[in-house]
Amino acid sequence: MSWLQRQWQHLTLWHFALLPLGILFWLVSALRRSLYRAGLLRTVRLRAPVVVVGNINVGGTGKTPLVLWLADFLRQHGFRPGIISRGYGGGADRAMPVDAGSDPAMVGDEPLLLAKKGGCPVWIGRDRVAAGKALLSAHPECDVLLSDDGLQHYRLGRDVEIVVVDAERRFGNGLPMPAGPLREGVSRLRSVDAVVVNGGSLQPGAPLRNEFEMRLQGRVFYNLRNPDLHVEVDALRGKKLHALAGIGNPNRFFAHLRGLGLEFEAHAFPDHCAYRSQDLRYDDADALLMTEKDAVKCGAFAAENYWVLAVEAILPPAFGQMIVQKLRNIDGRKTT
Repeated sequence: MSWLQRQWQHLTLWHFALLPLGILFWLVSALRRSLYRAGLLRTVRLRAPVVVVGNINVGGTGKTPLVLWLADFLRQHGFRPGIISRGYGGGADRAMPVDAGSDPAMVGDEPLLLAKKGGCPVWIGRDRVAAGKALLSAHPECDVLLSDDGLQHYRLGRDVEIVVVDAERRFGNGLPMPAGPLREGVSRLRSVDAVVVNGGSLQPGAPLRNEFEMRLQGRVFYNLRNPDLHVEVDALRGKKLHALAGIGNPNRFFAHLRGLGLEFEAHAFPDHCAYRSQDLRYDDADALLMTEKDAVKCGAFAAENYWVLAVEAILPPAFGQMIVQKLRNIDGRKTT
């Protein structure tokens, strides 16, 4: 977790000093959303339904594993999904496709991971509408779009809204940016179709009506230099291990490793970190463990002892069935 995100977990005098700016940010955000809802600002509807997977606070919450889960679930139920993303951390200034061989410095780490594992077309663009149109033009077979992030990108019309929340950090101090981590108020959760809580529940014993729990599971590592080589967690016990994470909440990855019974030296990096080989020189390491999101940026200089934890999201079937039913109920769209 970055220094700023750690500060957003607390309330101090400097947070209250920033509160006037936060209130102004909140008012502008609320006004902008109201203008789109009233039709005074134009929302663009694409020819395929759009499912937005986003959050109301700054920082990673687990959206990418959920998008991968949704893409797989929808394919199993007869849909042909495509994925659009901003390409955060990349250098692209226009809509462009992403494939497994794309440069992460150009397209961003999360879109590259989606292209490697998603099994469907992936396009990026700061303008989600332009990215969506380009994807649908290049892949007319796609009949639903998954937007990785973009909840506040209201110019993109959407049919389903999903908010992902990190059960550990939740909403920090509950204040709007820059006094806190919130892009929109917690009340926004009442207007979305589903709230997916990564790693727990917002209100144990009294979940929201549209709340679903997501867990990430994985205990098999693959070698970054030779991905066909896999080891179970037992093969790593008793070795000198280092672990790195440059994700929204590095502690979640480290806690996962500890839950597997591994002992290691932890190294937290900023989210979307652009790694260099000299950043990862741990000469005493028998193995360096990392997330799949980190791995897509380390392949060019991977050593033989770089191991990647493969994880998958676990969600209740009722969540997927609810999304499928909403898509099938859209008039003029997929009905079988």
